[in-house]
Amino acid sequence: MNKPFVVGVAGGSGSGKTFFLKCFLEHFTADEVCLVSQDDYYIPVAHNMTKEENKLYNFDLPSTIDADRFEADISKLMRWETVYQQEYTFNNPNIVPKMLEIKPAPIIIVEGLFILHFKKVANDLDMTIFIDADEEVALRRRLKRDLAERGYSNEDASYKWHNHVVPAYKEFLLPFRDTCDRVIINNGHIADDIIKVTDDISQELREKVFGEKKK
Repeated sequence: MNKPFVVGVAGGSGSGKTFFLKCFLEHFTADEVCLVSQDDYYIPVAHNMTKEENKLYNFDLPSTIDADRFEADISKLMRWETVYQQEYTFNNPNIVPKMLEIKPAPIIIVEGLFILHFKKVANDLDMTIFIDADEEVALRRRLKRDLAERGYSNEDASYKWHNHVVPAYKEFLLPFRDTCDRVIINNGHIADDIIKVTDDISQELREKVFGEKKK
């Protein structure tokens, strides 16, 4: 079988990667595309951390990711092998982690903060997409998500943003932005803008991977 086409989707916290991916995946069936998220490759930390320890722990460093396993699973999918991976829950005690079964597909989407920083991962990517947003917009999205999904207070989320998220973005993501095939600025709240972008990219991929022409 032909080598799968690997698409990398990078971008800072709060840039809107999740919504972009949701719209993007709707253009394909489960047999056509699979998704590998860097978030599921965090090296586990103690679940009995105190609230203060959790606040101070910096998740926004490449060293917190099991890069070898991340790369190994991408390589397996490129060899058309199924990957099994436990969902990571960011130490949220209210979430029971699921066992994820990731089946290979002609298009592999790899998403995460450090996919361009990890050289082995970056070298596997056939197309790179960078999702970006102004800092104020991204912060509002981050605060909303951390309150709803990760059990952080506004104070803890704000601390992480200023001390962990922004410095990591500037050191480990921003240097790669202008090297990407596409840079998508996602400051708006109008879903149609992102939907239009995913329409265009998905059509380009259908032509590249499946030989389909635009109707």
